[in-house]
Parts: sequence; C-alpha cells; structure tokens
Amino acid sequence: MARGRFITVEGIEGVGKTTNLDYIRERLAACGHEVLVTREPGGTPLAEEIRSLVIARRTEAVDPLAETLLIFAARAQHVATAVEPALQAGRWVLCDRFTDSTFAYQGGGRGVDERLMMQLAERIHGDCWPDLTIYLDAPVNIPLSRIRHRDHDRFEQERREFFDRVRQVFRRRARNYPRIVEVDASEPLAKVRAALATLLDGYLS
Repeated sequence: MARGRFITVEGIEGVGKTTNLDYIRERLAACGHEVLVTREPGGTPLAEEIRSLVIARRTEAVDPLAETLLIFAARAQHVATAVEPALQAGRWVLCDRFTDSTFAYQGGGRGVDERLMMQLAERIHGDCWPDLTIYLDAPVNIPLSRIRHRDHDRFEQERREFFDRVRQVFRRRARNYPRIVEVDASEPLAKVRAALATLLDGYLS
C-alpha cells in the first residue's frame, strides 16, 4: 500500500489555520483521499493532556527549554501513535502545526537553540517531515486584531514583538525549504481559499 502524504498548516495565531483546515480537508477528500485531521501539540489523549499544560496561563514563569521539551514529548506520542500509523495505512494526514512551529515559537519567539531543536526533531520523528507545508502569512497586526476578543491562552497573550520574531522565522523557513508554500492570509477569505485551491490543485495533479 502506498504511503499517505503528510500536509501541515502553519502560521501565527489568528491567521486562519483553523478556518481553512476543513476547506483543505474537503479538497483532499474530493480527490478520493482518506484524511486524518489532527493538531499539535495534541492529536492523541496523552498529547492533548500535554497541550493543556503548555498553553495554560499561569503565574509561574515557564522555562523555554521546559516548554520545548513538553512540545516534543507530545510530538513523540502523536507521531508514534497517530501520524505514522495513518501514513503507513495510506491515509493522508492534515495537521494544524508541526515542527516548523517549534522552530518559530520556541526558537524565534523564546530563543531556544535551533541545533538542539533539530537534534530533538531527528530523534523524535526522523524523516517524518511534511510533504507539503502551507504557511498562512500576514503582517502581525492583522491576525492579532482578529483574536483581540478571545480569552487568550498563554501564547496568545504574548506581546507583538514576540509574534514579529515568530513570523520572521516562519518566513525564513518558507524561503529555505521548498516544501513550505506561503499563502497571503491578509486577503479576504474568498481570495485565500482561491489561492489554496490553486496550490492544492497543482500539488494533487
């Protein structure tokens, strides 16, 4: 049985990942692919418990390395028990965030060493990298304005300067890795979805 494809969706909070995941899934399913939709951190019961630890607001300062290790612990469980089995069974996996987010948030945002994160990635998921990463990009003020009325989690409450650093890393990775395709998420939803349709049609053809 042919291995499935692994597609991830990336971007900062408020950029439209959740809004567009169902649309992407529908495009893939319309082409006859069975799709597992999942997320990080999370995607399995244990990984979801770790997610709740990572994103919860708290008075205690969270050490950046501790945060990074928790995220990779969740990823180890997610890949081993959900992502890899689905891919091996021929299913396509559509994931809201993966290791690119760790480089952007914990590397760019928190200052964790990229070499350490690469070592962790190689140990935890080896060559299980996305076949395609859709990076939804917009100037930071636009997505932050979209989430201003939310009850913010620990990441959403960060200052604009944090998200500027995160975005810089996302954009740099999009330039350096051909699997990462940037989509302008500052446009109205209809235009964003038209761009996604063009991207996916090209990828699936």
